[in-house]
Amino acid sequence: MTPFKLAHAGTDDWQAAADDCLQQLGEIPPDTNLAFLYITDHFADSYTRLQQYLQKATGVPHWVGTIGQGICCTATEYYDQPAMAVMLCDFPPHSFYLFSDPDAIKTTNDSTLQFAVVHGDPRNGQITHQLVQLTEQLGNGYLTGGLTSSGGYYYQLADGMHEGRISGVVFNEQVRVTTGLTQGCTPTGPIHTLTEAEGRYAIRIDQRPALDVLKEDIGEILAHDLQRIGGYIFAGFPVTGSDTGDYLVRNLMGVDPDHGVVAIGEYLQANQPIMFCRRDRKTAVDDLQRMLRSVQKRLPGPARGGLYFSCLGRGQHMFGDVSREMRLIAEQLGDIPLIGFYANGEIAGQRLYGYTGVLTLFS
Repeated sequence: MTPFKLAHAGTDDWQAAADDCLQQLGEIPPDTNLAFLYITDHFADSYTRLQQYLQKATGVPHWVGTIGQGICCTATEYYDQPAMAVMLCDFPPHSFYLFSDPDAIKTTNDSTLQFAVVHGDPRNGQITHQLVQLTEQLGNGYLTGGLTSSGGYYYQLADGMHEGRISGVVFNEQVRVTTGLTQGCTPTGPIHTLTEAEGRYAIRIDQRPALDVLKEDIGEILAHDLQRIGGYIFAGFPVTGSDTGDYLVRNLMGVDPDHGVVAIGEYLQANQPIMFCRRDRKTAVDDLQRMLRSVQKRLPGPARGGLYFSCLGRGQHMFGDVSREMRLIAEQLGDIPLIGFYANGEIAGQRLYGYTGVLTLFS
């Protein structure tokens, strides 16, 4: 099985970028049947023309992708500049189909559907429910993907441009995939129980004022200077049923010292598990490398290519140098064709994460 074809370019003119990519791609194998196309939002108003230009030049019938404030590919990241990346794939005939309406999946007669790559509009207030619904429609299948990140356009590509919903591509069991998720955080204390909550406010944890528990977990130095915890300390919510210790990370929005209340960027429910965690560069590097080792061990054969969806808060903001996150992946996995974008939220399983990196490899 040959590797997928990958090309990327960063230049001001979309047609020049497309021509550069076409030159990199070279001769297109006749059985190529699916393309992933990610662009930065600088090219957003030309997305349709860009995709149609590439489709006509390559003859690839099906296209899927979205827009990112940053995009990524093998060992390379593009931020704050016009850029595009395209990966051409050949999958077995009838092993996938694209969707722009998740309800349409109900009508399929294929009982072997098991996996989907999903892009979503961050303005869609129903997206969490739709992800759960899609997973159920796939017979408890698995999802990976991310939410469009853009300064003004929120297009998703799935054999046409779409907004306001989720869209993507569904695969059946003929396509072998291996996935991994990296958190970039580490717990600062044990898992607690949120015993009283209202809306986004954690009032009591373990029957104690929530702020007292937070201070205890983060240590005396930070507890005496809570101004320092922004962007460093987060709330974590363990994923029920996970055998890998996954948890959802949410921002701390503020504290009320007079009443011992902690505001969190999530609607809260009493009796749910909660913990606090920290995020720093070393933790992010260590967990990324752990995830990559795990994926390598589980690969059923050589990877032909893959997708990587990372949080806007990761990349250069977390790892320092531009492209360091993608170089770390290449150092571990080798020169595998890899493509993706920096998202407004990352999708893994049936859940919407934050501050994570989600990897999918096709074998």
